[in-house]
Amino acid sequence: MAHARFIVGAMPRRIAAGSRGLASALSSLLLASCALRPDDVRPAPPIPSAYAGPVQQLGSIARIGWRDFFQDPQVRSLIEETLANNRDLRVAAGRLEEARAAFRIQGSALYPQLDAVGTGTRGRTPADLSITGRAVTSGQYQSVLSTGWEIDFWGRLRNLRESALQQYLATSEARRAVATALVAQVANSYLLEREYEERIAIARHTVATREDSLRIMRRRYEVGSGSKLEMTQAQTLLAQAQTAVQALEQDQEINRNALALLVGRPVEIAPGPLRLSEAGDAPLLPAGLPSDLLANRPDVIAAEHRLQAANADIGAARAAFFPNITLTGAYGTASAELDGLFKAGSGTWSFTPALHLPIFDAGRNGARLASANARRDIAVAEYEQTIQGAFRDVSDALVQRRQLAAQIATVQDMLSALKERARLADLRFANGRSAYLEVLDAQRDLFETEQRLVQLRRSYFASGVALYAALGGGFADESQFAPAVRPIEEKAR
Repeated sequence: MAHARFIVGAMPRRIAAGSRGLASALSSLLLASCALRPDDVRPAPPIPSAYAGPVQQLGSIARIGWRDFFQDPQVRSLIEETLANNRDLRVAAGRLEEARAAFRIQGSALYPQLDAVGTGTRGRTPADLSITGRAVTSGQYQSVLSTGWEIDFWGRLRNLRESALQQYLATSEARRAVATALVAQVANSYLLEREYEERIAIARHTVATREDSLRIMRRRYEVGSGSKLEMTQAQTLLAQAQTAVQALEQDQEINRNALALLVGRPVEIAPGPLRLSEAGDAPLLPAGLPSDLLANRPDVIAAEHRLQAANADIGAARAAFFPNITLTGAYGTASAELDGLFKAGSGTWSFTPALHLPIFDAGRNGARLASANARRDIAVAEYEQTIQGAFRDVSDALVQRRQLAAQIATVQDMLSALKERARLADLRFANGRSAYLEVLDAQRDLFETEQRLVQLRRSYFASGVALYAALGGGFADESQFAPAVRPIEEKAR
């Protein structure tokens, strides 16, 4: 810096003043280029400041990694295989690489382009076109290094690069959103497997019990102590249980096919220790505050990046109204004969600065700016809509957990009452004090309630998974899905 001050001090006053004027002009241009892009302002979230109902607001389960959230070893194994093999995730990873390449392509425009060019031309000019009146055969050979560079005074190229960077970051968050959804789908499929396993076991036990009842009723009919109506009622009850087993086995196979598609290969699930009808209450899951969604939900973060990309596009569209300055040059050798291409005195060079100022384009630049502004307005609306959708997902999961817990308590009381009712109905029928229809109704209601309790338990656990996914949980501390975007971002800036 001292040397620079010394040179400026030794210049004539007029030249020094001109240099200061040039520096001032360049500073003004840089400031103007920065002002062309709108400020990145995050719109106020169009949601309440807290969730409805009793919610623990300290902390959020979104900051818990999926390996810590899911304790079952089978679930962990299935999730790991899914993250390694799922095709949707591979597609998302491919799109991320595509966005990374697009950013690199856009960023390369900020630097000079250097090309090595070799050309050779040989031709004949007829006599009637030659200035000498005689036919001439001539040649021209060149070997040059050519370069071209657009000076980005107004920030057009920088804004285009920033837009590509934000699109890359949005794609990265979209990949994390796919992974989060896959984790939730695998966990839900596993819970469905446990539900079908337990409901099928209940149904098969019911089938065995009703087969015994049918044998007794058939024997009573054969010896004349019972009616054919009672026997057919027992047959009906057995057929209903058998139909339930068949339907549940069908649903179980469909669920296993869906799980195989998620994992990427057929899977065998061992019988699990989890019996849903006997499971205790799940631990309290803190949801935090709605404002946490802005930092945790990948789709919200992706929408914010797209909004910033739209702002950068506006800056690029505004810069198109200003002069475009490009510098092109070439240095090399040229000769009329190939063997003289690298001889002394064959050097050649050229330097061509160019300024392009749009004067009339029939409103094209104005339309591009209007389009960029419209896309920014769309991005703002989509950002707000994404936040509202995220808030609804969390609120729905919280409501489901509260209501399902209440329903489970009610159904458990109902189940206890129905077991006693079935026992009393059997006693009344055995003592001849009631018709078999009373037993039929009691057993049917008991079976349906047992099935209902298992379904409610599965739905309750699934609501916890839904809450975890709705809050953006899964990969808060995972390097795989909190990807290495910092180096590329810092390099861009």
